[in-house]
Amino acid sequence: MSELQTAPLTNGPMFNAYPDSIGGTLAETVQFLGRDGVRGAFASAYLLPSVFNTDLDRGFSVIDYGLNECLATPADLEGLRALGIGLKLDFLLNHASVLSPQFQDILTNGEASPYRDFFIDWNRFWEGRGRMTEGGYIQPDEAEIRDMFMRKPGLPLLMVRFPDGRRVPYWNTFYQEVRYPRVDEQDLIRVAGLQYAAAQRLAAAVNRALDAGQAPEAIDFGQFGRMKPQVTEWLEAGRKYLGLMDLNIRSPLVWDYYDRTLATLAGYGAQIVRLDAFAYAPKAPGKRNFLNEPDTWELLARVRALADRYGLTLLPEIHASYAEKTYARLAREGYPCYDFFLPGLVIDALERQNGDLLARWAQEQVEKGIRSVTMLGCHDGIPLLDLKGLLTEEQIEALIRVVVGRGGLVKDLHGQKNVYYQVNATYFSALGEDERRLLLARAIHLFMPGKPQVWYLDLFAGRNDLAAARGAGAAGHKEINRTNLTAEAVERALQQPVVQDQLTLLRFRNACPAFGFDAALDIARPSVETLRLTWRGNGCEATLDANLRTLAFTVETADAAGERAPVYRQA
Repeated sequence: MSELQTAPLTNGPMFNAYPDSIGGTLAETVQFLGRDGVRGAFASAYLLPSVFNTDLDRGFSVIDYGLNECLATPADLEGLRALGIGLKLDFLLNHASVLSPQFQDILTNGEASPYRDFFIDWNRFWEGRGRMTEGGYIQPDEAEIRDMFMRKPGLPLLMVRFPDGRRVPYWNTFYQEVRYPRVDEQDLIRVAGLQYAAAQRLAAAVNRALDAGQAPEAIDFGQFGRMKPQVTEWLEAGRKYLGLMDLNIRSPLVWDYYDRTLATLAGYGAQIVRLDAFAYAPKAPGKRNFLNEPDTWELLARVRALADRYGLTLLPEIHASYAEKTYARLAREGYPCYDFFLPGLVIDALERQNGDLLARWAQEQVEKGIRSVTMLGCHDGIPLLDLKGLLTEEQIEALIRVVVGRGGLVKDLHGQKNVYYQVNATYFSALGEDERRLLLARAIHLFMPGKPQVWYLDLFAGRNDLAAARGAGAAGHKEINRTNLTAEAVERALQQPVVQDQLTLLRFRNACPAFGFDAALDIARPSVETLRLTWRGNGCEATLDANLRTLAFTVETADAAGERAPVYRQA
């Protein structure tokens, strides 16, 4: 393990950003966290996985867990440690990039690769449980697959060409792309023996078809049809892939990989490891491919045994409705969980001017001892369907209409209504770009149970970046809330009262000893539209009095002698 030492794990506020979100590199982020007015506001930092060697999805397709040399250095991590800031990093249990050394070895060596079963061979997985298709993959029997949740149209597989020319399907839950080389006349002269003029004409036709998204076998070669087998074979032999390939958790090599990865993250100084999309990893015929019982919990327990070797706290990431009580199961199993309910509950409370549900959720966490990481905004979106069981379907639809009406974007999964689980927007825009609402939302966030995680654009009152979303194409909806900020933009933002006031609240929250996972929380409701949250711990007290109708609130503290002092007031 590295010589880096981590700061003690606390429930103090956590800054959340990509390594290039502020100024373009992690060094700029470290400098920002250490500047006057910001230093002392955060106990932790959550760096999204583009800090590693990655390709797609802004870091969520990991090639390997080496630091991205364009964005981060060991000295940057040492800089965080010197500020007393703990570290949270991602670990993707379910998949790795096509460009990972393990998958590239398969592409090079095929059956002879030691990693042949490091990923899930679709046909081996479904052998005897379906029919072989003309496409070379098994179509599973309906009874075996009907409970599976598909993240994209069609079966979740990628046909991979082995060196001997065979096409082998591998399980691919998330993104995939197959790229073919563009041809020129010299390629076709060499491959098919065409004359130069004919080769020019055919090259233009083939490239137009490839650019339009056609696979080689679907291209009409017209008068050059006799050349199709040779040219198609040349194109297929040169195909390249992008994508996220599912790992085979039955392989001992995968568990060696898990162990090495956790050791690497600990070596970087990580205290918390977020397990991204891990609930897709356990798979079995006839079961769901998400949150299988008991497979998911057995996987978690085995990974935790590895993490314990390195002193790491695992934070499993699962989107599930409140009604399913997955959060409660995580708590019973001894894991902290994400509070995906709070973002929607805060918007709902402000829209309806009613804090009943916020108070109910806070009380449940206290009574059940639930330890959570909380947030308002994040790199994904505002989760609203998670609220099923807390809010009615009509109330959830109303919230979706509110956020979309303020410029938010909804992502349906291949056209299925009510399958999406989030609305993409900055939290400030979701609140109607009202600074008083944002400050009250932040105060509530900091007084709710849990470790508050703060998305960098929320701190800077970032607005929806619709131009970025449009410019990123069909899958660009998330870019609405991922705008990178220049050093100049950060300087301007820091002059805004709404930013300075959030930092005041954050510094207080980070320093006040009344807060803590083991502190006492008193929840009072003087009226429907008001909320009073009081924390008591270590001989100190901190109180938030909030009016959800007028947006007025006060924060004050008291010491062991009962001496009260104001911290912040919004009239």
